[in-house]
Amino acid sequence: MVVEVVGQDDYEGLRPDVVLGFHELCLVRDGGEWFMGRLDDDGSVICWGCYGSELAEAIRGL
Repeated sequence: MVVEVVGQDDYEGLRPDVVLGFHELCLVRDGGEWFMGRLDDDGSVICWGCYGSELAEAIRGL
């Protein structure tokens, strides 16, 4: 699992302890921070946004 970082060509790796899937979208918790991403058919995830440490805030972002 990786996160896209604006202005960088490479992705940063994530080591999540929780992944919550909502069809194609998902929330991933890494280091206490929630990231939103896309869950692909092969099980890979690319995240593009961080919503901080509050799950409720991340869910509102969906």
